[in-house]
Amino acid sequence: MAEIRPEVSPERTNNSMLQITPSLSISEDDLTVTFMRASGPGGQNVNKVATAVQLRFNVLKSLSLTEEVKTRLAKLAGSKMTKDGELVIEAKRFRVQEQNRADAELRLVALIRKALVRPKRRRPTRPTAASQVRRVEAKKIRGETKRHRQTKGNFD
Repeated sequence: MAEIRPEVSPERTNNSMLQITPSLSISEDDLTVTFMRASGPGGQNVNKVATAVQLRFNVLKSLSLTEEVKTRLAKLAGSKMTKDGELVIEAKRFRVQEQNRADAELRLVALIRKALVRPKRRRPTRPTAASQVRRVEAKKIRGETKRHRQTKGNFD
């Protein structure tokens, strides 16, 4: 059975830098990678070989990210972010340690790239005159329908 490979391995500027964008890269020293045994199917290997990867990146102590990006990254990460400001990504999709490491690094890069994009500010708009007229007309029709439902009989 053929295994699914990570789409692309993360780019590196040199051996110790993980490339996020052409102008931003993270030092390999900022990442903590630990290997553990993966749960689930895997045959005899699952109980013997540590193929799952846990990648930790301390967002708050990172010098390469701006405060604005750190805030957006914390919001995007959600429960993957610890109280100490550490981003934890676990990868156990593959049976090979190298593929799981590449998968975890790709997911980290994707998350940081998403945090780099500044969201567009919402510009409040006013309803058009025609839409206001339509709304009032719809309310009148609805009120008229309810008024017809009322009983007007004399029960004396």
